Amino acid sequence: MSELNDPRVFFAAERTLLAWNRTSLALMAFGFVIERFGLFMQLILHAGAGNLERGASFWIGLGFVLLGAAVAVSSSWQYRKVVRTLKPVEIPEGYSVNAGPAINLLVAALGLALLGFLLAS
Repeated sequence: MSELNDPRVFFAAERTLLAWNRTSLALMAFGFVIERFGLFMQLILHAGAGNLERGASFWIGLGFVLLGAAVAVSSSWQYRKVVRTLKPVEIPEGYSVNAGPAINLLVAALGLALLGFLLAS
């Protein structure tokens, strides 16, 4: 339990959550780029082959997208754990403590939707 009685503790936890949100978005974007670049290279190298196969870049890209979604869920869970330890005086009155985790969970859901799209295509 925090003993600082300072709202800056809450804002520090929220900044950390948002930093993890950016990290999860970057991991998902990197995975998407890896997957699509592998597809692009396959099209360039085997022009007219017709049958595209899923190579290492496909699975590595999917791994990064899945890792990004896992980071978003994990950081939301960790943030909620930290907020539960704070005293009411450390959370500004009327401030929503659920907006950050909700956005992170939405990012995770969209990452899983992207994963499904990549698997289906």
